[in-house]
Amino acid sequence: MSSYDVIIIGSGPGGYVAAIRCAQLGLKTACVEGRDTLGGTCLNVGCIPSKALLHASHMLHEAEHNFAEMGLKGKSPSVDWKQMLAYKQSTIDTNTKGIEFLFKKNKIDWIKGWATVPEAGKVKVGDEVHEAKSIIIATGSEPASLPGVDVDEKVVVTSTGALELGKVPKKLVVIGAGVIGLELGSVYARLGSEVTVVEFLDAIAPGMDPEVQKTFQRTLKKQGFTFIMGAAVQGTTATKTKAKVTYKLRKDDSEHTIDADVVLVSTGRKPFTDGLGLDKLGLEMTKRGQIAVNDHWETSVKGIYAIGDVIEGPMLAHKAEDEGMAAAEVIAGKHGHVNYGVIPGVIYTHPEVANVGETEATLKEAGRAYKVGKFSFMGNARAKAVFAGDGFVKILADKETDRILGAHIIGPGAGDLIHEVCVAMEFGASAQDLAMTCHAHPTYSEAVREAALACGDGAIHM
Repeated sequence: MSSYDVIIIGSGPGGYVAAIRCAQLGLKTACVEGRDTLGGTCLNVGCIPSKALLHASHMLHEAEHNFAEMGLKGKSPSVDWKQMLAYKQSTIDTNTKGIEFLFKKNKIDWIKGWATVPEAGKVKVGDEVHEAKSIIIATGSEPASLPGVDVDEKVVVTSTGALELGKVPKKLVVIGAGVIGLELGSVYARLGSEVTVVEFLDAIAPGMDPEVQKTFQRTLKKQGFTFIMGAAVQGTTATKTKAKVTYKLRKDDSEHTIDADVVLVSTGRKPFTDGLGLDKLGLEMTKRGQIAVNDHWETSVKGIYAIGDVIEGPMLAHKAEDEGMAAAEVIAGKHGHVNYGVIPGVIYTHPEVANVGETEATLKEAGRAYKVGKFSFMGNARAKAVFAGDGFVKILADKETDRILGAHIIGPGAGDLIHEVCVAMEFGASAQDLAMTCHAHPTYSEAVREAALACGDGAIHM
């Protein structure tokens, strides 16, 4: 029986980061992972491979739509789908091998297999039982589905199947207008698929700023998306090569059917805790099936911690990473901290969409007086030069103190630009602080400064 200070179950962004931080803090550390490669869903069948396909398909879009206008003339590239998938796989391999290297560098043991926790202080993998003073559960999440929707990962697929289709479908129906559906829908729309999104709610990208939602949906329509909003999916039927999706419109309860070559089910994710034996441990769970933790990420069983998608909060890799580092600090006797008010969210379409902090809706609900500073990318010279003038930056600040409360961006590089606001919020900066900071010209980031200026006397270039 091997003995450790900490055993982490799961090697996704939360798990591997927790493991590395534990090792850095001098704790003897092991990480249990049943996949053949480290990195969890994110690196293997999630964030990383989807970004590779988004990048490749965006390059195709640029060649087909913008190259000629820039004087780059010639035949548009053809799509070699097998090679694109090979590029995606090489991206995965590079990243997962990188995590393996970091484990060796930090002397972290990789225990290969699937774990159960028979009791506090013990982790069983296969026939072997390992002892640990502390255990961190970081097993992540899995795709959620709907009643009447049977996933086979060939015709009716989750994000996992959508990343390895045998060919580009002529007709793709996406159930759910959240991050995953819109990103993968973008990939296939650029590759020539007819993409139809069926969404239960009346707005896409739930939880985003309403103005961003409207602009985003309008932009995606220009890119060829079709949206069926306010539609409750009743079920799917599939053959080996085709599928039908049946839905009811909420406004009149009328029933409709749409044909597809592939159906992508992107109705969210749920915590993945199967096989851990948590019920026998008596671990307290939330009503939504998440593991309940205290302010130190410790569960109701002393010595067992949980982070990432298995606990409450947004299911984001970077949120899991922060919690992984914080839990490691706590276990090492230090003070772990996560500022849940400053966790950005990003949708990696084109244009990108990003947000952090409060929305106008949450501020109104709280009865907090605020002001809005907004700037369109049509006033940004760099954005216009690269055909990316659609979208805007919106900053929300306290009406009295001018302290930045949130930001919402749709436009070029939004996923990077949002972090300027994150850092400002972390330091309690005002919109004026941001507005008075010199920004290089010409950059997309000038739009952030202009939005901050708009919180005061007004933007310069609008």
